[in-house]
Amino acid sequence: MIAVRPDSVNALGRPPAGPEPLRVLASTPAPVKIAPWQFRQDRDKRFERMSAQLLDGKAIAAAVRAEVAARVAGERAAGRRPPGLAVVLVGAHPASQVYVRNKSNACHEVGFHSEVHALPESCSEAELLALIDALNADARIDGILVQLPLPPQIAPAAVIERILPSKDVDGFHPYNLGRLALRMPLLRPCTPKGVMTLLAHTGRPLAGLDAVVIGQSNIVGRPMALELLAARCTITVCHSRTADLAAKARAADVLVVAIGRARFVPGDWIKPGALVIDVGMNRDGDGRLCGDVDFDAARARADWITPVPGGVGPMTIASLLENTLQAAALHQPSAG
Repeated sequence: MIAVRPDSVNALGRPPAGPEPLRVLASTPAPVKIAPWQFRQDRDKRFERMSAQLLDGKAIAAAVRAEVAARVAGERAAGRRPPGLAVVLVGAHPASQVYVRNKSNACHEVGFHSEVHALPESCSEAELLALIDALNADARIDGILVQLPLPPQIAPAAVIERILPSKDVDGFHPYNLGRLALRMPLLRPCTPKGVMTLLAHTGRPLAGLDAVVIGQSNIVGRPMALELLAARCTITVCHSRTADLAAKARAADVLVVAIGRARFVPGDWIKPGALVIDVGMNRDGDGRLCGDVDFDAARARADWITPVPGGVGPMTIASLLENTLQAAALHQPSAG
């Protein structure tokens, strides 16, 4: 259940002066019923199962999309407009084009109003900021997403800060990240939010577990650590200067890897019974898609693990849809 303040962001995109009572705007689907996690009391013994169970991001994301679609249908039946998402693509980066197409298709599937604004690679920062200003003022648009990466002449920080916090469905604005850090989440970064939904579907309580995040990006690593901290895990964030990375990974009850290096984490870094979340999406030397973790070797030791593809990726888009629905509720209080 996602609780937010009714006037958390005013018409100018600024937080109100004083505290407001919480009210519920939207909720995520309840985790599906699964068999309880069973493990030996003696943690030094090998996990009894032969291989990890898969966290099926495709199936869980489909359930989230169905819930969002049902909510949108209810709003439309009541005579209210659908949530609106504007995606901005600068240049013709092939992977970015695929991501934008997938997001647009997902929006149409759940009944959102969706716009794609394609700008040339030569676009200036001023031109992009002017477009964002126009979208900020557009009453049909509840969420604005600027697809990263951007060409070198455009500063990502300036772009992110220009988006109204109430329309920042990527969850990257300092206001939204600050709320997450203060345990007052509003619009949460999509990939970490999706990871938390996946972890909820394991049925395993996270409080008290040792969680290790390999990667410190603003998009995944840092907000992921905040999400896990809010779940009462003990957090270690690892990066390129981390000493004895293998030992830290082997101590992780929850291991999240997001560094963009094919099969960087070998199987013997996985603690028996761990929950392993592989955020990476790479191509190996043979051109095959793979994650940051050696999947086959890790699966022999983990309790649960995400596949690549089909794990975290679908959940990122599902979380974007949830955020857009929640943003619509900020702009149309009866929505969501």
